[in-house]
Amino acid sequence: MAAAFQFTVDRFVRRSGVGVGCYCLYGVMAYSVAQRTHEVGLRMALGAQRRDVIKLVVGQGMTLALIGVAAGLLGAFALTRLLSNLLFGVTPTDAVTFASVALCLLVVALLACYIPARRATKVDPLVALRYE
Repeated sequence: MAAAFQFTVDRFVRRSGVGVGCYCLYGVMAYSVAQRTHEVGLRMALGAQRRDVIKLVVGQGMTLALIGVAAGLLGAFALTRLLSNLLFGVTPTDAVTFASVALCLLVVALLACYIPARRATKVDPLVALRYE
């Protein structure tokens, strides 16, 4: 009974950790894209297409996300020996765990860039030019 409870608590802690990480990542990425609303409005006023602006913003955001995920994977892989006695039910270098967390964070980063970028492209260019 105690082992089942410990497994349930461990699973809850892991899932909530990934959830908090995704939530924070979304907040930071969405904030950084929202800060560029003025720039996006100016680009739109100068004739840029919505598709091109979204591609630019999402591309830059995903570049940062890929760098962050790569650094996180390297750091996690380097620290596996220190944390191996705390793991329950997985090996320290479990490829499925590494890949699923990285994929989850990249999907969240993609949504965190795309949604505010799409919202920013709907800003009236005249409002963006008058801003400041």
